[in-house]
Amino acid sequence: MTDGSKKAIIAAFFANLGIAIAKFIGFLITRSAGLLAESVHSFADTGNQGLLFLGGARAKREATPEHEFGYGRERYFWAFSVALVLFSMGGLFALYEGIQKVRHPHEIDHLWVAVGILVFGLVLEGYSLRTAVKEANHTKSKDVSWWSFIRNSKQPELPVVLLEDTGAEIGLLLALFGVSMAKYTDDGRWDAVGSIAIGILLIVIAIVLIIEMKGLLIGESASPENREKIVSAIEGSPYVDHLIHMRTEHIGPDEILVAAKIEYDSTLTFNKLSQTIDVTEANIRAVVPTARIIFIEPDLKRLDDDPPVDAGHDSEH
Repeated sequence: MTDGSKKAIIAAFFANLGIAIAKFIGFLITRSAGLLAESVHSFADTGNQGLLFLGGARAKREATPEHEFGYGRERYFWAFSVALVLFSMGGLFALYEGIQKVRHPHEIDHLWVAVGILVFGLVLEGYSLRTAVKEANHTKSKDVSWWSFIRNSKQPELPVVLLEDTGAEIGLLLALFGVSMAKYTDDGRWDAVGSIAIGILLIVIAIVLIIEMKGLLIGESASPENREKIVSAIEGSPYVDHLIHMRTEHIGPDEILVAAKIEYDSTLTFNKLSQTIDVTEANIRAVVPTARIIFIEPDLKRLDDDPPVDAGHDSEH
């Protein structure tokens, strides 16, 4: 896990914990469904940051005979778990609470307490989101949109925190709108509408995260940029006649497996071929340091051989 990801998670953890406590106290005072939904959302988010840290710690374990490629995908699994928590404890609970309040509306007490807590939450969540954006900018290219970054990043933590914080900011605004309308129209159903809207928002965010993390868990190829670098490194290596075909897969956010079948100069001796393969591997790692596991099979190109996978091919993620 990068230092940037750690900073974003720490900022989100303390922001969500402080907001969750404040929102729950506000709910006890005002009995607002929106505040209750938001407090559960924030407590869930606080636990989610703990799950991301757990994934980062478990991913560092050394490879074992049962897991010979290591535990890098632990980070994807726990990020997937975060999406499930957001869906259930956040989205479904907010929907349930909102529907209950539509059926049994409750008048909002102490409006300014609720407003003050929600504004306080907006400030803290804004700080957390600002930290996540700042750290993501260290790895995101300027010409890449935020949506594309979230869709294609192989680092699960920053996209999760970015979506959580964005959802939290929008959710707080929805809760603020709901309690304000409930007070000034004397209709508690507006508060329920705010809670339902928060629930729908969180479910949508959770579904996006589930789809993205599922792709990473199943296994995705290296990014198009890294694939191009790997192909160029292979084809530019000495004594390489043809790159017959190549496959790549992320076995962790910071670890790529590369398997390639290459036709080398047929006049090479066995010892010289072995040395040449070592040079090819070194050239790959020089341009893509995360290509840590490389399997190269020397072979002869035949007419029925599969062509090299297009270096510009994008993964499903």
